[in-house]
Amino acid sequence: MTEQLSVIGLISHASIPVQLVMLSLVAASVYSWTLIAKYRTVHRRAAQDLKNFEEEFWSGADLSSLYQRSQHNNDRQGAEALFYAGFKEFMRLKQKGSSHDFIMEGVTRAMRITLSQEQTRLEGKLPALASIASTAPYVGLFGTVWGIMTSFIGLAQVQQATLATVAPGIAEALIATAIGLFAAIPAVLAYNHFMANSDVLNNKYTMFADEFLGILHREGSY
Repeated sequence: MTEQLSVIGLISHASIPVQLVMLSLVAASVYSWTLIAKYRTVHRRAAQDLKNFEEEFWSGADLSSLYQRSQHNNDRQGAEALFYAGFKEFMRLKQKGSSHDFIMEGVTRAMRITLSQEQTRLEGKLPALASIASTAPYVGLFGTVWGIMTSFIGLAQVQQATLATVAPGIAEALIATAIGLFAAIPAVLAYNHFMANSDVLNNKYTMFADEFLGILHREGSY
């Protein structure tokens, strides 16, 4: 009896549809943990890069020297990417002899595009976590309902139903819901955490872009 009611035993004796539901939920869980590991690294690096670049930027470094160093960094991101895009456009339009207002419009547009790209980098596949979090319990519930339905259909063919007859089928079905919750709970917690982190970083990027625009506005006025 104990062997029959072990988790592995119940899964192996479950019906094919329920096993497919369990397999899809396990795959969704593995994928969500892969995303969690990826975005944990992305967000930690983004926060560290932002801190390092802002320290260098506000230390009084010459903008042209900072731009030249940034040119050699092909992996620039965050505030450095905003600085590079804005200053590159500033220098390009200034060398063409464009008006000050036209230069500032170009710089604003370049940094807005870069800011959008940075937001995509921080949040790109996070909606997949939200989808897993919202659908996994229902997929698990579908497996449970199917398993219970199959168990009752089997009971109709038995002369005398006992707890020992009913319990394995119900337990098989409930495992699907348990796996669905196991997939959903980490996904929803991670999604909320990463979206909050992304909002903080994007706000800091926007503040940096506004302050940098002010500096370039003063530079271009001379």
